Amino acid sequence: MDNKNYIKSLLSLNGITIKGIADKMREASGLNYTRKSLYGKLNRNTITLAEFQMITDLLGYKIEVVRK
Repeated sequence: MDNKNYIKSLLSLNGITIKGIADKMREASGLNYTRKSLYGKLNRNTITLAEFQMITDLLGYKIEVVRK
């Protein structure tokens, strides 16, 4: 699964839209996240690890690195 679909799946599971998470990211960080800017990052596959961590944190998840 690519990053875009992975994040969209997480959002869907939690009943939140791209716009909704962009609004939460803007409130949490003070940076200018919009639906359009976040969707662009997902389409270009340029979302940063820090942004992904923020999304998962806002959704109530944590990221774990597990050895294969």
